[in-house]
Amino acid sequence: MVIEVGEIKVNPEPLVLRIFLKSIELLGGLKQLAEYRTLTWLPSLARAAYAIVLKEEYNRIEDEIAEEIGLTRQTVRNILRADPELALKKIEKMKELVTEEGKEMQVHTAGGIIKLAYNLIKQGQEESQLFLEFSSQALESISEEVPWAYRVLKAVKERGIKFPINNASELKEKFTGLKIKEKDIQNIADKIDYPVNNPALLLKKIKQVLT
Repeated sequence: MVIEVGEIKVNPEPLVLRIFLKSIELLGGLKQLAEYRTLTWLPSLARAAYAIVLKEEYNRIEDEIAEEIGLTRQTVRNILRADPELALKKIEKMKELVTEEGKEMQVHTAGGIIKLAYNLIKQGQEESQLFLEFSSQALESISEEVPWAYRVLKAVKERGIKFPINNASELKEKFTGLKIKEKDIQNIADKIDYPVNNPALLLKKIKQVLT
C-alpha cells in the first residue's frame, strides 16, 4: 500500500505491521490467543492498525480512511474514537475480555488496543526481538491454528509484495504456495473482486470468499 502525502509517495505498511505485532504482544502473544481460541481477532486488529496509522501519521479523514482500507465510515469512526485506557483495563482482565468479545472482536475494542500499541511504539517501547523470534517459531508449532490473516500479512512482509493487485494471476503469482484454511490461494484468487489496493482490503476479500 502506497499513499500520497502532497507530492511524496509513502508506504505506511512497516509501521502498521509493527503496531499489529505490538497489539498481539499486549494480548499475551499468539500462543495465548490460540489457547483462548481468539485468533479470529487478528483481522480486526489489522484493519484497526491501518486506520490508526492513516489518521495519526498522515492526517487522513474518516471518508478517506474508509475508502483506502475498505471499511464503512462508521466503522472507521468507532476505531478512531476508541479509548486506549479502557482497552488496557480490558486486557488486564483477559478472561473477561474473551467472554465479552467472543469470536469477533468489536471495532471499538480493536481500536483501543491498537491505539495503546501505537502509543507505546511512539514512546520507544518497540516489539522485542524475543517476541519476533517467538512469533516465527509459533507459526511452526501451531501452524494449523495460526489464522490465515497472520499468514497473509507475514507473506506480504517477507515477500515484499506491492499493491495494488489487479487480477487473479497477479495474486496467484505473489502468494504462490500459501494455504488458507487448507485451501490453496490459487483457488481463492479466482473468487476475489479486483483490484485489491492494500493488505487490509485483501484480508476483507479473502474473508468474504471463506464465509
